[in-house]
Amino acid sequence: MTQSTIASRIVRYGELKPCKTAFIDAHTPGSDQKENFTIIGGGVSESPDQHVHITDKIGFNIGAAGQPPKCRNSLHSHTTAEVFFVAKGRWRFFWGRYGTAGEFIAEEGDIFDIPTGIFRGFENVGDDYGMIMSILGGDDAGGGVTWAPQVIEDARAHGLMLGDNGVLYDSKKGQDLPHNVRPMPLLTEEQLKSYPEVPVEAVIGKYVARYWDLMALAADKPAKVIGENGLIKDKPGFEVDFLTRGSGVQNPTKSAKPVVLMPASGHWRVTVEDVETTISGGDTVLVLPGEAYTITPSMTGTAGLYRITATDDPAGATWTGN
Repeated sequence: MTQSTIASRIVRYGELKPCKTAFIDAHTPGSDQKENFTIIGGGVSESPDQHVHITDKIGFNIGAAGQPPKCRNSLHSHTTAEVFFVAKGRWRFFWGRYGTAGEFIAEEGDIFDIPTGIFRGFENVGDDYGMIMSILGGDDAGGGVTWAPQVIEDARAHGLMLGDNGVLYDSKKGQDLPHNVRPMPLLTEEQLKSYPEVPVEAVIGKYVARYWDLMALAADKPAKVIGENGLIKDKPGFEVDFLTRGSGVQNPTKSAKPVVLMPASGHWRVTVEDVETTISGGDTVLVLPGEAYTITPSMTGTAGLYRITATDDPAGATWTGN
């Protein structure tokens, strides 16, 4: 394997290419400064302007959202997993039909596996530009996003229309819906009844894992974060482990499934076959099936890393063990 081969599967934080018009609320005040990043896979962007860094289909998608302070992502729902961990800043996650069913604050390194089938949103409540990294279930990430009705109505008032083909049209650019495309229909009151108002006690402790708890749990072996036997019990088509200084992969290891390595803190030395490089917070590395890899901290100090591994579980509704 050559250096250029592995380089094509590393996406550096500083090289991420944002899309500022990825979703329907891109012109809505309060959401119009957000940036969307698609790192691996097609993601769920509604815009042809979205840049995809690595186009491999690996069974799940890796992306990111970057937002300045007080900028929010509007209420939407997914039919497959949407997992976030905070790479930079302080974030408020909220959910429910109007975003009032529950909320919590996530700090750097915290991870949230958002239950499928509920409306959710998030806001940067820090004092600087913030970034959250995402894992979306499935190669097509569930086929897109379902927006709360008020989001679509607000967007129309600010010049953006979403067609029933899942594509955005911007009247500010002189665009209109093609003759064979209709506006995306709003969910009816009857349909909205199927989107639960999940109480906060059903989320905290079940779908949230805190960075410093994971640092303790991964002191001498990887901590299983998401999986059938994980802290968060779910089978979304991938598993998530957390590694730290005492639980890195020192001996060359091969996986039968794609593996993605994403540092949460510190600097990490990664080797894939005979190629070595160093990665840090916000960077992403894709390791293909059958490739031998190691991953260990490259410097002293705090170091934490999320490892995502594809599984044969189908991407779909949140697994409940039944």
